[in-house]
Amino acid sequence: MYGFTGKLLRVNLTDKTIKKEGLNPKDAREYLGARGLGTKIMMDEVDPKVDPLSPENKLIFLTGPLTGTFAASSGRYEVVAKAPLTGTIGASNSGGHFGPELKYAGYDGIIFEGKSEEPVYLYIKDDEVELRDAKHLWGKTVFETTDTLLEEVGEDAKIACIGPGGEKLVLFATVMNDRHRAAGRSGLGAVMGSKNLKAVTVEGSKSIEVAKPKEFLNICKSSRKSLKDHPVTGTGLPTYGTQILINILNESGGLPTRNWRDGGIFEHAEETSGETLTEKYLVKNKGCFGCNIGCGRITKISDGKFKSFGEGPEYEAGWSYGANCGVRNLAAISNANFICNELGIDPITMGATIACAMEMYEKGILTKKELGRELPFGDDEAIVEFTKMTGMREGFGDKLAMGSYRMAELYKHPELSMSVKKQEMPAYDGRVLQGMGLEYATSNRGGCHVRGYLTSPEILGIPAKLDPHVTTDKAAWLKTFQDLTAVVDSAGICLFTTFALGLPEISEMIRTGIGLDYTDEEILQMGERIWNLEKLFNLEAGITGKDDTLPSRLLKEPIPEGPAKGLVAQLDVMLKEYYELRGWDEESVPTIEKLEELAIK
Repeated sequence: MYGFTGKLLRVNLTDKTIKKEGLNPKDAREYLGARGLGTKIMMDEVDPKVDPLSPENKLIFLTGPLTGTFAASSGRYEVVAKAPLTGTIGASNSGGHFGPELKYAGYDGIIFEGKSEEPVYLYIKDDEVELRDAKHLWGKTVFETTDTLLEEVGEDAKIACIGPGGEKLVLFATVMNDRHRAAGRSGLGAVMGSKNLKAVTVEGSKSIEVAKPKEFLNICKSSRKSLKDHPVTGTGLPTYGTQILINILNESGGLPTRNWRDGGIFEHAEETSGETLTEKYLVKNKGCFGCNIGCGRITKISDGKFKSFGEGPEYEAGWSYGANCGVRNLAAISNANFICNELGIDPITMGATIACAMEMYEKGILTKKELGRELPFGDDEAIVEFTKMTGMREGFGDKLAMGSYRMAELYKHPELSMSVKKQEMPAYDGRVLQGMGLEYATSNRGGCHVRGYLTSPEILGIPAKLDPHVTTDKAAWLKTFQDLTAVVDSAGICLFTTFALGLPEISEMIRTGIGLDYTDEEILQMGERIWNLEKLFNLEAGITGKDDTLPSRLLKEPIPEGPAKGLVAQLDVMLKEYYELRGWDEESVPTIEKLEELAIK
């Protein structure tokens, strides 16, 4: 099959067996790869009711047919499992160079099963594949693990691993690759830790063959030019990174502040912005494999008590530790983000969980005695200290490691968790951006901004400017964006390409890459098929239409100030229309007719 290697690795960690098996061509044609194919394998092989941290859960690393090719920003791969944080299907996307290297070794993906009795890592060098002892790596940070393995297996290898967060089963632990890239949300690093799997090393020397090389090269070249010429991907992101959104969202009144309590305006936004990060701490920007955007930030902080040198922060981390915690110190924010990478935990959930604890402290629900210190909003030392404690599950960090919902529920105040399906919402207030509110509520993996990024039209005006305050047509826009995002994730390219590229360009890369003559409409329907299969997994896991909601704060507490003053999320207005457009009943269950239309059995 063009674009694919046609081969998967199946690794049983319990009995230490490794099998090489063919990729199912029918599944690849219908679910494309990466996120879509991973969900299909999970649905076929895993009971959705399984305990996410049990040996019966599977952990799947999968690439897409465009991963590692000349396609624009084609460094993406997906980690798929049932998610510990949410109980939903967990599919977490990462960039860097690990995914392409797996393809060059000759594999579209790896299916991990069972649980090893002792810590192990998987070594891959082309056709040579073996499990190796990792006891000497257990307890090491992501950076220490990566450095040690590169010494052991060779500096040309690419490494994916977990840090102490994954080992200690922090429910929002990440799978890290290339040191700073993360399959970051929903806790899939904890699944890896539960299996005593510390790392995967891969080195490959093979090539990827596309179906129509000349035509493929032409569409890739024109797509790269479009990315270079676009103001967002050609200027904004390369110059200031994703953190440029801090000021933009603040000006719109949609930057959630102090656990979403104080509306969407942070009085110190400029101090935590991408512009300030660039001026004070940027060393250079950085891109993933095949990327000509370069939104990544390499930063160095050498002044004061907060010192770090590495990548980040990106916008979501900058917000979660910044405005959401009321912290104005960009050095502290960057340091906390660096520690997340080092320990292997998700900075969105981490910062949001600290913010939740800060509000609980100010309300007297949490005490100084229990916390071990005071915890007011704005405490820059606290965000660093509690991040370290959480990654190591020390002191109150053991409770923070559960995520904000379970932590707040423990104290009988789950309403203070700004989460959907137990996953913390990112940095766009759904009372201001009505479409994003609907997106959070309906996301198949809990509160998430990259399952249909309606911020693009609602704030940036791409591909058309929508009034963020109204609900009109938001359900239709969201459905299209969700389906297209499923295609992008499954193909193995970066979501940021969609700022400049539309369905026709993405479809043409897929067609000429894999050699199947799909129409644009058929490719978009493939995304709809993936979305519906994810929904079916969640329904069987016990996640129902009742979970398609938002925190009561967004539904009942109006924005207190700014251009969106007085607004609440009008979810009920949009949700019924969304279900109808999806072909689901009023309980959010796909109808038999819809499943037949999508050929889902």
